[in-house]
Amino acid sequence: MARNEFNKPHFFFNSSGSSHEFTSPTRGGGSKIVIPAKNRASHSSKLRQEIQNVATELTDLKQSIPVSELTMGVGIQVEFESFPDVEMAVQSLANDPQGIVLHNVKTVEQDGQQTTLATAFVPEGKLSFYQKKLNDYEGYKTKQNGDAADHQKLIDSIKSIKRAAFSAIWADDISLLPEDKEADVWWEVWLATPRKSRQTHNHYLEILSDFSRLANIAEIEVSEHKLRFPEHTVIQVKASQRKLEENATLLFRVAEIRYPKVTAEFFDAMEPVEQREWSDELLHRLNHTYTDNSPYICIIDSGVNVDHPLLSSFADLGDQRTITDDSDPTDVIGHGTSMAGLAMWGDLADRLSSTDIETVTHRLESVKTIRFNGDNAGKPLGIVTENAVSEIENYKPERSRIYSMSLSSGKGTDRGRPSSWSSAMDMLAVDFLGEGEFPRLFTVCAGNTEPVGSVVYPELNYLSDVHDPAQAWNVLTVGAYTEKDVITESSDYQPLAPKGGLSPYSTTSLEWERKNTPIKPDVVFEGGNVGQDEVGCAGMQDLELLTTNHDFSQRHFRCANATSAATALAARFTAQIKSKYPELWPETVRALTVHSADWTDEMYSLISAERSDGNTKKSDMAKLVRKVGFGVPDLEKALNSASNSLSLVIQDELQPYTKPKSGDTKTKDMQLHDLPWPVDELQKIGEADVELTITLSYFVEPNPSSRNVLNKYSYASHQLRFDVKHQGESDQQFMRRINAKAEGEKPESLEDSNWLLGKQQRHRGSIHKDIWRGSAADLAARGKIAVYPASGWWKTRKAHERYGSKARYALVISLSVPEVEVDLYSEVQTLVGAEVAAKTAVEVTT
Repeated sequence: MARNEFNKPHFFFNSSGSSHEFTSPTRGGGSKIVIPAKNRASHSSKLRQEIQNVATELTDLKQSIPVSELTMGVGIQVEFESFPDVEMAVQSLANDPQGIVLHNVKTVEQDGQQTTLATAFVPEGKLSFYQKKLNDYEGYKTKQNGDAADHQKLIDSIKSIKRAAFSAIWADDISLLPEDKEADVWWEVWLATPRKSRQTHNHYLEILSDFSRLANIAEIEVSEHKLRFPEHTVIQVKASQRKLEENATLLFRVAEIRYPKVTAEFFDAMEPVEQREWSDELLHRLNHTYTDNSPYICIIDSGVNVDHPLLSSFADLGDQRTITDDSDPTDVIGHGTSMAGLAMWGDLADRLSSTDIETVTHRLESVKTIRFNGDNAGKPLGIVTENAVSEIENYKPERSRIYSMSLSSGKGTDRGRPSSWSSAMDMLAVDFLGEGEFPRLFTVCAGNTEPVGSVVYPELNYLSDVHDPAQAWNVLTVGAYTEKDVITESSDYQPLAPKGGLSPYSTTSLEWERKNTPIKPDVVFEGGNVGQDEVGCAGMQDLELLTTNHDFSQRHFRCANATSAATALAARFTAQIKSKYPELWPETVRALTVHSADWTDEMYSLISAERSDGNTKKSDMAKLVRKVGFGVPDLEKALNSASNSLSLVIQDELQPYTKPKSGDTKTKDMQLHDLPWPVDELQKIGEADVELTITLSYFVEPNPSSRNVLNKYSYASHQLRFDVKHQGESDQQFMRRINAKAEGEKPESLEDSNWLLGKQQRHRGSIHKDIWRGSAADLAARGKIAVYPASGWWKTRKAHERYGSKARYALVISLSVPEVEVDLYSEVQTLVGAEVAAKTAVEVTT
């Protein structure tokens, strides 16, 4: 039997990579965009007339507003529509020095054809920018070297130009518009507040002031709460759709209008029978060992009643905070207290049925953010979350904490597109306002389906979009699976989901756009099951989790389920990692959680069910991770290594980009990790099957907008990638393959097909995991791993001057030989000891 006791500490390395100047190798020219040519004279004449019409409308707009009262002056928002199925060079519509800002880019499908709609804000007097392009187009202008400079690709792609109306600025699904155009509702307004440079004033306050003046003239209510991003400020306004459509002057600096997330959804839970004696007996078995450095789980929810006998050991009354209007931090709904019970104890059904000593090494806090469904109207939920974080951190800034939020908007994410709420979560995680000094780890629920009535499982889950804000890149998004398949309440029901399968409550990201969206959920935890009979589905206590009830004077316990319960369990999991390794970064705790996860046999069957030949393809794995993430985390593996299964944990940083004094921004550094690799032991077992698992985790700074479909307007500040040396590849060949700056001739591209996901599928979002399976002899040659930058707005949005910023990352590498009794751990331990001794000797000599 292979030894598989996970009782050894991981190997930790900080700042262990060697830096190398980096340039991405040329990937080939790709297919060139072909734009059907137009008759230049007639097409230019048409567009000139349309630009003149826009100019006339701008003159009319000026007559309707007190221009002298506007600090920033006037302008107009212009809509450019492409010909059907023709790609439009939308980036050429903007000109930052002239104040012409690209606001919005979207694709509309009609009759099987796709049309691009782009809007741009044009200040008064700057429509000549487009007139000049038409002059060059008509004159077939060329540069001195003979290259075309006539803007043909742009102009031949434009079907029409006109003043942008409300429909062009609307950035959400049309189904989210109110049925009654006359009804006053809250809207989420994204104002363009671009920065020209870090040294110059970006007129943020002036733009907001002008918007408020115009809204006041139109008698439109503007919320006082503002959510600020690098190039946009999000506010909420209360008005009818009709009023917004009729007030063109109000909209000229509005980049987008979206559906406002004004309600946070709660997930109902059934209540079990009171058993006070169970609580007392469990408390007798509690071993609560904590220190000043012990982590806290902060529940952002409906509050927590910390007087509950099963919670009072973990929190003081002062650890209950609130940002609601009633100033009462206690939980009157019950959702927050039920999450707290799971975060501290796990499923109480397991704890109560055991006789073991229960050791808890973390503590509890809460911030009450909501009292009832529909609360927080007129306030962006990103602001609500920011206020909750500020409240608890101002109270006890010195504490180490993990945030758990089992709330969602109850709405999907428009195929994974960032929202103001999810972007705020990313800003908080990376500590954008604090310039990355104090990053935070959030566990966030993926959101729920509603398995009621006649449910087609799991197809309903596949069609149900992960809910806002769980599309955030930097958070740990938690879906649900279930091991609960035993029903004692009724013989008429059968469990809907099989043991080890996707929970009937869990949402997925199968319907998301794959290119620009992260893999979500990241992992799954127990979320319960439902029963099914001939009529339909029903919730059953046997198939749910047991937790603490907020009104413990009536009963101590209640049931909980779905992704909210799973998220509380995930918070507990990450707190246990942080308790053992208090110095780990949030990025690293997230990495270890995802790294330790694996798919159940039932999850693997989701692949085989779709492929009769038994061959698993990378596209199959890409679908699987969008259903259940990277599977179910294993605490034993997250905390420890074994003789035949060890983990190397690296925390490091690099500078992705730079800008020379003369020249454009470019990529700067990559990091090469030359690892202590158990070559001898791997070569001894030769052809034995082994696994190499790699997880790369980092946090990005968000820059959300509808322009994120364009590389220049990337959502992520930076992106990182990893690659591994191949068998039979020299060190020089490896470096030259991934880095054009390396010396030597570029080797032929080698297909490394043993990865489950591969390069094209794994690099989504800001956490990347992949598993390589092959022979031990092959793995013996793979002891070098590179981490290098890809594109991001730090590089392309030069006005922000972030191209000199550092990016830190966590890298976890595991080697596993599950079927062979081999001691990889001891060889690595010897190699690490030798490196430390050599380093010490050099330092002493020096």
